[in-house]
Amino acid sequence: MAGGLGGNTPPAVGVIGLGRAGGVQETPLEADKRVVDRTVNVTTELHSLATATGGGVEPNAPEPRPPRLRVLVAEDNPVFLTMLRNILVKWEYDAVTARDGDEAWKILQSENSPQLAILDWMMPGMDGPEVCRRVREAKREPYVYIVLLTARTESRDLVEGMDAGADDYLTKPFRNHELRVRLRAGRRILDLQEDLLRTREALRVQATHDALTGLFNRAAILDILRNELARSGREGQPLAVLLGDLDHFKRVNDTYGHFAGDAVLRQSAVRMKSALRRYDAVGRYGGEEFLMVLPGCEGISACGQAERIREAMAGSTMESDNHRLQVTCSIGVAYREKPVPEDADALVGEADTALYVAKNLGRNQVAAFAAQPV
Repeated sequence: MAGGLGGNTPPAVGVIGLGRAGGVQETPLEADKRVVDRTVNVTTELHSLATATGGGVEPNAPEPRPPRLRVLVAEDNPVFLTMLRNILVKWEYDAVTARDGDEAWKILQSENSPQLAILDWMMPGMDGPEVCRRVREAKREPYVYIVLLTARTESRDLVEGMDAGADDYLTKPFRNHELRVRLRAGRRILDLQEDLLRTREALRVQATHDALTGLFNRAAILDILRNELARSGREGQPLAVLLGDLDHFKRVNDTYGHFAGDAVLRQSAVRMKSALRRYDAVGRYGGEEFLMVLPGCEGISACGQAERIREAMAGSTMESDNHRLQVTCSIGVAYREKPVPEDADALVGEADTALYVAKNLGRNQVAAFAAQPV
């Protein structure tokens, strides 16, 4: 049997393994059935002991249960595979099974794959260490915690398995509580890694987004502009930028206070973002200025998009406390038919020049570069 279930010493109660007292030979089917029976009995005894010693949960004060963790079990012996799956279900895990290394690797590559894997060392196709190596080479996130099962007991085997990328190692035969504590350790590691990923994402958002409006900050929107210029250049697509500025914004701050000004900026960000296409990008360029990147837009289309944004801003009043404020914006447009990454600064400068023209035309206007009003 691949994976090395075996042993000449009779296992104690609760040990997962094979053997018969007195040296009497038994068939593999008899041995596998006895393993399952012993495991079920031990699991029942442990549950009864926990209940008798007060280990159960009070019915009137149930503790919140963590979400069920999906666990991959890869084992070529069908009886041992069934036994492991039943144990995991009793321990409130969602068991996903594979009968060989190739199937296990396919499952681990799939979307929403299990984050914890129990792999037999010897399997048809890829063996357990090879699956470990492939998982680690993929450098996927979230992390996959791997426990190797084997009958090998030499220290060099332990080193080989851990070098391949396994997180833990369990030799057969083993007691079921040994597997249980290893799964608990794996879950703790996965929980810590999930917290780390959440913290990293929060730091990324903090570093790339404006705290007041939730839009991209100046550095991030300029990075997006440069990336989109490079992509549009490769694909032979045009690109436009819009630079919008809230009209008479200083009056809002001077008349109603900075809290009202903050409310206007937040509501302006929502209106601009909702008026853009889903693949456009908008960021707070500075103060009351907003920079928008429009991939695939040439001059006429960009001016039409800018006009829709202007109408969205002027179409209704904005609210701050008990005040209704009429806020408009002026927008400058610049574009490239054949963009290159080096155009970033020039495009923003041209949009700024067009914005200056829109202001001089009386505000609440759209103007394209070359001082042509729209």
